[in-house]
Amino acid sequence: MIGHERHEVERKVNTILKILSGSPEPLGARVIAQRLQDFGIDLGERAVRYHLKIMDERGLTRLIGRDGRLVTESGIEELKSALVGDKVGFIISKIELLAIQTTFDWEKRRGQVPVNVSLFPKEQFTKALKAMRGAFEAGICVSDLVAVANEGERLAGVTVPEGKIGFATVCSIIINGALLKAGIPMDSKFGGLLQIRNHKPFRFVELIEYAGSSLDPSEIFVTSRMTSVGEVASRGEGKVLANFREIPALCRPVAETVIYTLREVGLGGMLVMGDTSQSVGEVPVELNKIGIIILGGLNPVAAAVEAGIEVENHAMSAVMEYRDLTRLREL
Repeated sequence: MIGHERHEVERKVNTILKILSGSPEPLGARVIAQRLQDFGIDLGERAVRYHLKIMDERGLTRLIGRDGRLVTESGIEELKSALVGDKVGFIISKIELLAIQTTFDWEKRRGQVPVNVSLFPKEQFTKALKAMRGAFEAGICVSDLVAVANEGERLAGVTVPEGKIGFATVCSIIINGALLKAGIPMDSKFGGLLQIRNHKPFRFVELIEYAGSSLDPSEIFVTSRMTSVGEVASRGEGKVLANFREIPALCRPVAETVIYTLREVGLGGMLVMGDTSQSVGEVPVELNKIGIIILGGLNPVAAAVEAGIEVENHAMSAVMEYRDLTRLREL
């Protein structure tokens, strides 16, 4: 019983940290109590203040003004080390949330699009751009639309630390969001490494199921240096980050129209759309479903890592306004 109660307290603390980490401004107990309800936690304002006081004492949060709180570096580290059981399924939930938050309107060329944020050492950023350029030019990305932020500035919910430069790339969830707006449910199955032969997709050689993972597969593959995006860009042979999704077969005509429209405005990343119930990239597809392979948005960043450049990735970071993105060649 005591163990269960301790687990519940830690779950509440971790959820409060998650809420604070996603806010650029200090939040008070009343707002936190309201947002906790979205996570199925019913805590009154007084109870939230009690937890915040303890979190202040632990150095996880910092009091700003009379009631506002900001998460500290220790709080962020605590969140990263949260209970594994609570984090399983976190990635698939994040995908679904970002898809809902995607509001891009292709006719008006405006709205929110999902992005990844990568942090490069300031002195290595020019070298990183050079390393990434080949992947962008070869189309081994979701989009050549990017955003850059200097130290101290915020980029898609991430504050760029001192000595770093923030670099945002469009995330493959843009397709999930666009299809969702068109009434098409997309089932995000796996993140993986896709083998490329003679400039064409051949097969998946590694797969991580989103629903059972507490970490983003792309971040794992990039950090482990398992990609060869640079080789694919130059020779058409190697391994790139890719995602495997499924949609109902009946939705194919509408899905093709949506994906074509996205490509027309510089957003996309789809490599393959299979046939009904037929495997794609040697991955089995459910009955009356269509398998789709989408390039990973972090592929250009993976090319920089392959070139020996340090990077800290925040895959599927948040959404940002389409009009705030710039073509890579215009940087």
